[in-house]
Amino acid sequence: MSYLESLPTDATLLQVFQKFPAPASRLLDLHELVMRAPSAFDAGERELIAAYVSGVNDCQYCHGVHTVTAEAFGVPEGLLAAALADLDSSPVDGRMKPVLAYVGKLTRSPSKMTDADAEAVFAAGWDEAALHDAVLVCALFNFMNRMVEGLGIRADAAYAKTSGVRLKDGGYAGLARLLDS
Repeated sequence: MSYLESLPTDATLLQVFQKFPAPASRLLDLHELVMRAPSAFDAGERELIAAYVSGVNDCQYCHGVHTVTAEAFGVPEGLLAAALADLDSSPVDGRMKPVLAYVGKLTRSPSKMTDADAEAVFAAGWDEAALHDAVLVCALFNFMNRMVEGLGIRADAAYAKTSGVRLKDGGYAGLARLLDS
């Protein structure tokens, strides 16, 4: 239930963005940069990181939308649920497991990050730019999870599917074009 009385009780994040277009447009520009600009991680991998972080935070709205988006980019259905249940035994690609472990720890206990955590990512074949990109995705979705939860935004599975497919097809720039709608 939305905590913003001027919006419907079942308001979506898009409706919040439309109500507050100035910060939303800049936030969506950042999303487009972090989630779609060239990176060692493809768009599906970044959506996987976003959905995983959102799952760690138990942000059902973001986890649902970004799970659908990740799956639309080719992440196998059920992979995120398995990763959240037990990352070590999940069918997540071996190169991505240390990345997800890193962002999971960064989400749960940021002050406890160590050189060994970064070394595990590097040992999996990722470089410093990849680590930087993973941290940016993690930070962005920790921010978004708190924004969504702080405003009381919820969505059902049907909305998550609609929003996830829209993000896959139009990216965050496409979402920004809806601010004037």
